[in-house]
Amino acid sequence: MQRHDPPPTMPAPFLSSVMRVEPGWIDYNGHLNMAYYNVLFDRAVDEVYELLGCGLAYVERQRHSCFTAEVHVRYLRELNAGDPVRVSFQLLDYDTKRLHYFEQLHHAEEGWLSATSENLALHVDMQAKKTAPFPERVKERLALMKAAHGNLPVPDGAGRRIAMAR
Repeated sequence: MQRHDPPPTMPAPFLSSVMRVEPGWIDYNGHLNMAYYNVLFDRAVDEVYELLGCGLAYVERQRHSCFTAEVHVRYLRELNAGDPVRVSFQLLDYDTKRLHYFEQLHHAEEGWLSATSENLALHVDMQAKKTAPFPERVKERLALMKAAHGNLPVPDGAGRRIAMAR
């Protein structure tokens, strides 16, 4: 008989650990290079995947993972070396093989919003190299997270497309 831990509490929204902007990430304009915003968002998603039961141990054991299929990042306020940051994660929707979520990167001490990232991720069988349904345990946790996040307002910027203002 397999033992299952009780389901985790799903914070709404999920808040990542506090991270710091590393000096090597600063570009020739004197602020955080755009690529490293994605590193910070990705590190936060890794924490969420652990909560959902599809983190590193799951990847190693099951040979399944979540791959990013699409991202829309908005850069709203620059960050500098040493700035403490924290990412909020809101699950907007999911189905048997996909996650749609929205992240917001905030200065961890002053609270202002630096960037947002809207994402679509696919659950992938890494051996078959194709999408695959989430296992029951992950689907149960996704349902818990969706229920917890379902009462949150749709974040400003979710669903935006890139276009020139006319």
